[in-house]
Amino acid sequence: MDEETKEKITQLQNLEQNINGLIAQKQQFQSQDLEIDNALSQLDSGDKVFRIIGNIMVSSKKDKVRQELNEKKEIIGLRLKSFDKQEEKLRDKAAEIQQEVMKEMKKE
Repeated sequence: MDEETKEKITQLQNLEQNINGLIAQKQQFQSQDLEIDNALSQLDSGDKVFRIIGNIMVSSKKDKVRQELNEKKEIIGLRLKSFDKQEEKLRDKAAEIQQEVMKEMKKE
């Protein structure tokens, strides 16, 4: 195996690590998104709304809390789209390098 092929294999391994890290981050944001959905659904079920600030719980207005949750949800949605695009690019690059390595391996 020549040096260039070894380098491509190393690149491929690095891309796989990057993809796995990206997936882990994406899962964290998906979890936050689900938590926000749950919080929004709970807003409709109760009369009073409380927020935790530091170590204390404070009464808050529903509309303000709903607005803040919707804003967070929008930001998380944008980040998730960004993760999807990054993941797609990394996977495309990995597939390209993998094909190049396979061609080199068949030659030998």
